[in-house]
Amino acid sequence: MSPSNTPVRDHLEQILARLDARRDSEKTYVKLYAESARAEADAADHRRQTGATLGPLDGRIVSIKDLFDVVGEPTLAGSIIKRTAAVPQQDAVVVERLRAAGAVIVGKTHMTEFAFTAVGLNPHYPVPGNATDESLVPGGSSSGAAVSAAEGTCDIAIGSDTGGSVRIPAALNGLVGFKPTASRIPLDGAFPLAPSLDSIGPLAHSVADCAAADAILAGEPAAELAPRPIAGLRIGVPRGQLLAGLSAEIATAFAASLDHLTAAGAVLVDCGIDDLIDRLREATAIGSIAGLEASRVHADWLSDEDAPVDARVSSTLRRRLLTPQAALDALLETRAGLARTMDERLSACDLIVLPTTPIAAVSIASVEVDKAEYDRVEGLLLRNCQVANQFDLTAITLPMPGLTRPAGLMLVGRNGTDRMLLAVAASVEALLRQK
Repeated sequence: MSPSNTPVRDHLEQILARLDARRDSEKTYVKLYAESARAEADAADHRRQTGATLGPLDGRIVSIKDLFDVVGEPTLAGSIIKRTAAVPQQDAVVVERLRAAGAVIVGKTHMTEFAFTAVGLNPHYPVPGNATDESLVPGGSSSGAAVSAAEGTCDIAIGSDTGGSVRIPAALNGLVGFKPTASRIPLDGAFPLAPSLDSIGPLAHSVADCAAADAILAGEPAAELAPRPIAGLRIGVPRGQLLAGLSAEIATAFAASLDHLTAAGAVLVDCGIDDLIDRLREATAIGSIAGLEASRVHADWLSDEDAPVDARVSSTLRRRLLTPQAALDALLETRAGLARTMDERLSACDLIVLPTTPIAAVSIASVEVDKAEYDRVEGLLLRNCQVANQFDLTAITLPMPGLTRPAGLMLVGRNGTDRMLLAVAASVEALLRQK
């Protein structure tokens, strides 16, 4: 993050110089907007000099995931088959809102193909190694988004989250990552994975930055985030399958986090949700909502057995396309009912708390060629995060202190409680940073 007294253009040039120095081995960004970013930075500096401002994002360096429309170029969404796609005639709504808020958009970041996988690998591009250790996976699907923010080649990154694709890479790279209530932020101009589950959210080093970006993305008035006291909060702990199989280090850090919350005056209560997760799992025996909806999005190329698409994506989507539409419609009705039941269940708490992922980042080498290990890791990375998407909730991940490899503490709120959740997260963030 640039100091407030540093010219935006100077901060940008430092980032561009860093990226230029590694241009022959760039893995984090798939496209840079150096000239337009310079113009945006100069405009921000001019506003500063005249005492004007467009709000908290004015002059902030922002990266955007490679699935948001930008006028004049095809939207690749991490794929090579989209290189000849029609060129959008307008920016994605969130890109328009960022520009109007004075954000300096530096480039588009790496992602897994069509945002479909959570580990961070994409066979068409080099893997952007984890910002804390380049031999480790970055997490996905917003892989480059997380690395760009964590390494400091942007101040705030914008990603998408369908089953954890903001929160997983944020957690593995030591960042804050926010998944809003899906309906708050328009998806127009964002290449879809699963329209029923997709949401757009920020990754940054602080809750305050995520909250500022979220307000702009949602078209809401910018307002300073006032932390909400922890004392007196009823925080649910969903003991059961979501706390099973934690790595020893994450289990210890999570237990310590609960102790810190209790010491700060929070009231921890048991909040069982395993039955609802099991009911949704039974309903999705025909296939995941993401896989089924994505198969409809990509029906145009699935009949081509030679389509140059990640086999982890194409094989799943071809199977899911065989599922009748009526079965998908029934599944979505079941999901809507379970989301209402989940909302009622969580009404007894202000929020619930979980480890964002049960494991930290693994080595890239361990999952590149071993399909069984890849599937095991991906299942673990998705397990806790996807609950918020499946049941239409809002969630945020915060770095847990004292770990060898980064991992996150996830706060989950009911549908529409986004600003309250961010306010609580600001207090929890301050608490954890003291430890």
